[in-house]
Amino acid sequence: MNIELASPDDLAAVMNVFDGADLQVSATEVAEHIDSEEVLVARSDRGTVIGGLVGRPRERDVRIEPIAVRPGRRGQGIGTELVRAAGGRWGRLTATFDAELTSFYRQAGFEVEGAERRVGYRPPPK
Repeated sequence: MNIELASPDDLAAVMNVFDGADLQVSATEVAEHIDSEEVLVARSDRGTVIGGLVGRPRERDVRIEPIAVRPGRRGQGIGTELVRAAGGRWGRLTATFDAELTSFYRQAGFEVEGAERRVGYRPPPK
């Protein structure tokens, strides 16, 4: 598996991953984030996009929304690696998520803060 910035040619594949996770995100918006180098993709050894993450820069952090992995590839650490790559690239990350994803975010290195299920992630020191 390889994680890298998405290119404009990846838009359809990224949207397929997000659609497969039933995430409501517009292709126009994702294309804008790709152009701004704010989308990471996980590729299989064959080059197929198997996961994607959009980072939205804010004043003091980058907010993850959305993140998804192809259904048949879940549970293999792909989402965790996407989060770690995003932290390595952008630094402090935050996210808001549904309760059933708490263990995923904790495993990826986030500290869950409060009942709103917001998280903060700082990449480990190098």
